[in-house]
Amino acid sequence: MTPSTPPIRGLFRTDPRARAAYAEGAGIYRILPIGVARPEDIDDLVRLIRWATGTQTSLIPRGAGSGMTGGNVGEGVVVDLNGIAERPLEIDPVRRTARTGAQVTLAELHSAAATHGLRLPPDPSSGGWATVGGVIATNASGPRTLKYGSVRGWVESVELILASGERIELSRGEKMRWSSTVRAEEASNEVIRTASARRAELQAGFDALGVETIAARDLIRARFPKVRKNSTGYALDQYLASGDLLDLVIGSEGTLGIVTAATWRLDALPTHRSALRLTLRHLEDLGALTPMLVAQGASAAELLDQTFLQIVRDTPAARSLGLTGDEEGVVLVEFEGSTSKEVNELATRTSHLALRTGTAAHLALTTAELDALIKLRKSASPILAALPGRRSLQVIEDGCVPAERLGEYVAAVRRAAGERGVKVVIFGHAGDGNVHVNSMADLSRPGWDDALRGLYGDVTEAILRLGGVPSGEHGDGRLRAGVLERIYGADVMTLFRRVKESFDPTGIFNPGIKLGPADDPIRRLKIGPDATPLPADIEQGLREIEMSGGYARDRLDLAGPI
Repeated sequence: MTPSTPPIRGLFRTDPRARAAYAEGAGIYRILPIGVARPEDIDDLVRLIRWATGTQTSLIPRGAGSGMTGGNVGEGVVVDLNGIAERPLEIDPVRRTARTGAQVTLAELHSAAATHGLRLPPDPSSGGWATVGGVIATNASGPRTLKYGSVRGWVESVELILASGERIELSRGEKMRWSSTVRAEEASNEVIRTASARRAELQAGFDALGVETIAARDLIRARFPKVRKNSTGYALDQYLASGDLLDLVIGSEGTLGIVTAATWRLDALPTHRSALRLTLRHLEDLGALTPMLVAQGASAAELLDQTFLQIVRDTPAARSLGLTGDEEGVVLVEFEGSTSKEVNELATRTSHLALRTGTAAHLALTTAELDALIKLRKSASPILAALPGRRSLQVIEDGCVPAERLGEYVAAVRRAAGERGVKVVIFGHAGDGNVHVNSMADLSRPGWDDALRGLYGDVTEAILRLGGVPSGEHGDGRLRAGVLERIYGADVMTLFRRVKESFDPTGIFNPGIKLGPADDPIRRLKIGPDATPLPADIEQGLREIEMSGGYARDRLDLAGPI
C-alpha cells in the first residue's frame, strides 16, 4: 500500500529503489518499507509525526543503520534523521558537558571533546559511524563499560518528540523538579511553560499506571536479572532507582518517541594507560578471572575466543604478539590512571593474581600493540562479514550473564554450535559477562536456517539457566522481542506494555520492536531463497557497506535520483 504524502519540506520517496536502499541495516533482516522520509529540520519532523499519528502510519527512526537487531528496518516509513539541519555539537569544558543533535556521530563527539581534554568514556565498536541517537536507543556500551558503565550514566537529558508532535526535554532529576508546577523563573516563557507542563502531565500519567506500587517494585526487583549490563526490555529497574522518565527512553529503541538532541556528561581523558594480555588455559578460568579484574579496577577486559583467534591469526597484530590461534582464549586488559606508576602497579598486581588461576600473563604491551589489538577487536564484525564461503549472521550475538558464569556460557554456546553444525566466532566484553557471537552460515548446506533456529533456541535456554539476558548492549529489536516474556514473566511484560502506551498511545513508533510477537525470528532474512529481491546494484552496495563497516554512507546515494 502506498501511503499518502506527508506535508513535509524534506524528501519523501516511495519509489522501489529508495525503499530497497533502506530495506537492510546491520544484522540479519531485509524488510521493504512503504516509504522513506528525510525531514529537513525539527519542525519538519514534527509535521511528519503528526501526519503519521493522524494516518496511523508507523515510523521507523534511523540513524546510521548499524543496529544489529532489526530496529532500523520495518514495513512502515523509515525516518532518516541524517537530513535534519540542526546539528548542535557544543562542548562546555567548565561544566564538562556536551550538547549534541541526535544525528551527530560518536566519532564527532569524541573529536570535539578531545580538544578540551575530555571524552565520553563508553566506546562501542561502532563509534566510528554510530549516531548518538542510536547509542541512546540501545543504551550502548563497549569495552570501557567495565569501569565507566553504559551510556545511561552519561546522559543528562534528551529532547524527545512524542506521537502528538509535542517536543519535550527529559532531564535527570526532573521528577522532583516538575512534579507540581513550572518553576517561577520560567513562567514568562510560554514555550518552556507548555513543555514543562507536558512533562509533568506525562510523569503524572505514567505514575498512575501503577509501576511504582509496592507490589510492582517487588516484582521488578525479583524478575530483573542481576547482570552488569542489560539492554533487554524497558529499564524499569533503573527508573525505580532514579525516578527519571529519561531512564525509560534510554534503551527504548525508538519505540516511545524520536530523540532529537541530548546533553552528555563528559570525563577527563586519562593521561596514562597500561595493558595485560592474559592467555587462558581453560574456559572455566573466566569464572574466577573476570570478577578479579573488576575488583582491580580494569577499565576494559576484552575476550578473544579461540574461534576468533583462529580467523585472525595471520593478521599483523596477531603475529606481532605471537598468537597462534591455538590458545583457548585471550583476554586483553586495560588500566587507565593519572600516573604511569599507578597504572603499572595495577597491571603488575593483576598479573600476579591472574597467575594464581593458572592464566598466563604477558605484561607491558606497548601502546601501539594495545591499540592494534583493540582495533582488531573493534573491526571483528566487518572482518567476519568479508570472509569467503560463509555468511556472518548476528543471531545470538549479545548475550550477557553474571560475569562469574561467563565460562559456562561460552562453553554452552560452543557446545550448542557443535551439535547444530554451525560454525561460530566468539568475542566480547569478558569483564561484563557479555560476549558477541557471529554465526557463520554455510548457505550451501541444506537446512542451514533450521540449524540457526535450533542454535537460537539452545542459547536462549542457556541464558535463562545462567540468569542472564539476551542483550547486554545491542537491544531487542525484532530479533529478541519474542523471548522477553520468558526472561521477565507475564506481569513485567504488562508493565512494559504500559510504558509503551503511556508514551505512544497510538502505537506509531517502531511497532514490533521490543514488544513483538513470539514468532519465528529467523525469517525475513537478507539471504536465502526467500529473501525479498532487490535491484542488483543496491544489493551489492548494501553488501559492501556490511563488509567494510561503511555505515556512514548515505543510502539515497545507492538509490540515486527518482
